[in-house]
Amino acid sequence: MPRLSRLPWPHTLRARLTAGLVVLLAISSAAVGVAAVVELNGFLTGRLDQQLREAGVRFPASLEHGVTPPSDHDGDEDGDTRRQAAGTFGARLVGDTVTNAAVVASGSGTGTVTVRLGPRDQSRLAALPADGAGHTTELAALGDYRMMATAGRDGDVLITGLPMEPVEAAVHRLELVAAVVLGAALTVAGVAGALWVRWSLRPLNSVAETATRVSELPLSSGEVAPAPRAPESDPRSEVGRVAGAFNAMLGHVEDALTKRHASEERLRSFAADASHELRTPVASIRGHAELALLHPGPVPHEVARALERIEAEAARMGEVVDDLLLLARLDAGRPLERLPVDLTRLVLDAVTDAQAAGPGHRWTLELAEEPVTVPGDTHRLHQVLANLLANARLHTPPGTTVTVSLGTVDGTAVLKVHDDGPGVAPDVRPQVFERFTRADRRRTGDTGAGTGTGLGLSIVAAVAEAHGGTVALDSAPGSTTFTVRLPLHAG
Repeated sequence: MPRLSRLPWPHTLRARLTAGLVVLLAISSAAVGVAAVVELNGFLTGRLDQQLREAGVRFPASLEHGVTPPSDHDGDEDGDTRRQAAGTFGARLVGDTVTNAAVVASGSGTGTVTVRLGPRDQSRLAALPADGAGHTTELAALGDYRMMATAGRDGDVLITGLPMEPVEAAVHRLELVAAVVLGAALTVAGVAGALWVRWSLRPLNSVAETATRVSELPLSSGEVAPAPRAPESDPRSEVGRVAGAFNAMLGHVEDALTKRHASEERLRSFAADASHELRTPVASIRGHAELALLHPGPVPHEVARALERIEAEAARMGEVVDDLLLLARLDAGRPLERLPVDLTRLVLDAVTDAQAAGPGHRWTLELAEEPVTVPGDTHRLHQVLANLLANARLHTPPGTTVTVSLGTVDGTAVLKVHDDGPGVAPDVRPQVFERFTRADRRRTGDTGAGTGTGLGLSIVAAVAEAHGGTVALDSAPGSTTFTVRLPLHAG
């Protein structure tokens, strides 16, 4: 048996309402039709029983001395057959044996025809109760008959029967007419119901279309355009209440998104302004430290050490400020250059620099046969490569193999940086591209202070997104891969 879920079932509310209307009408019409057929059958059968009572037992009683052709007899027997309807059946039973059985000829004249009854027909006639009531019996020789059995004066049983064919014909005709009328009514009701339901659900369709348009709006970031509103409808109806609640919800969502966008803009402006303002004092501190270290006179070792630390921290602070300023500009949607960039050349240069900075690691290359060129900003894309290689160098132990591969797949440049280091901890992976995420100790096992600013991978993600690309991480112990995908053609 097929499962219920596999059965055809309308998916739209309009189709379900129409189907429900048609099904209810079909059930109601079928009930009326069945009741009419049953009532007509009962009425005609009752009329047939009345005819049987009126006919009495004159015909089967005339069979007591046998049936002779009408050409040889006249008188009472001929009169008995003339008073009987064509097809009238008569039989005489003595005990369980049928002694005589005949049927009135259906021609225009008078006369009877002897009926040869088989054992089954005789047993059915013998089973009829002699109560003077009508009973339907099927005879193999004649078909369905309405029989009435009455006890005779000589201890026999006289049976009179009338054919059921006129009743069955009338009932079958009514069934045919009812089926045709029901089919036509269901067709008209289905079409009219579909049109009515469609007209009634127009406000709900408008709400659904509005919800679809709202779902297509980019709401994750940036300034959000005003969302369309559902058409107003009668607030007393269910659809009107849904439309009103939907519009109110859109208003609340718009207010929340507007406030969020304003807060993000203030934060970006603050980060950009703060980074810009900090660049000058940081550069000044670094310059003064370098100048003090160049003093020709003797400088105490402790003072020289302090000045070196000041210079190093000032340089590190300058990198943080530059990274924050870059992220603020990218967040603000500042356009980048869109010039052809030889990504293969950038990979070669970046790996050469990484080998010089990390001689304890093994650096390998897997490049496509043809140079890979993408539209973009050379400096920013170099920064992406440098940050990914620095991440692999700083967060894996010496002896780790770092493999950089570059190729193209379906109109996209695919850059992968893979290492066989300890991997990124599972609790860090979801936030690895967020700002100031530090996973030094988890990857290197170092218990000291981590290196880096925590902004390198966030810059990778922001630059890739600004170029219309993506960046992803796949990490497990002994295998960590950062994958950057960039379009080969400007969008």
